[in-house]
Amino acid sequence: MAPPLTVLAPVAGTVVAMADVPDPVFAGEIVGPGLAIDPSRDGTVVVVAPVAGTVVKLHPHAFVVQSASGRGALVHLGLDTVQLAGEGFTLHVQEGATVEAGDDVISWDPGQVASGGRSPICPVVALQGTPGDVSPLAQVGAAVDAGDPLLEWR
Repeated sequence: MAPPLTVLAPVAGTVVAMADVPDPVFAGEIVGPGLAIDPSRDGTVVVVAPVAGTVVKLHPHAFVVQSASGRGALVHLGLDTVQLAGEGFTLHVQEGATVEAGDDVISWDPGQVASGGRSPICPVVALQGTPGDVSPLAQVGAAVDAGDPLLEWR
């Protein structure tokens, strides 16, 4: 069995329960359990890798880092942001890159996303995990900085 994996907050903001994410796929934990972050709206925000590993999937609005233990952490930047076709997002790595937890991955402007009528909330998902696999390390409603411990994946 793999040792516990600490998943870091990829952005600064307020911790939100996954059940409170206004999207049925994330709220229902269909792709996996986790927490979400309602990001700060103060201009351009740098999104960091939540775990060390390989960037196995990279889109302007979402990415997955797979840890050495094989567990993948999904970070989704806002809801319905795939419709923006990459506009307003800057990639700092390429798919296949090796990253350390806390490395810059993407920059974006959550306030711009919100002003366009989309939710900038950022689900952080333990892909294919089960609810009992994940324990919060940050309290719902608490403020976190990018790189702060968010959850533990056992």
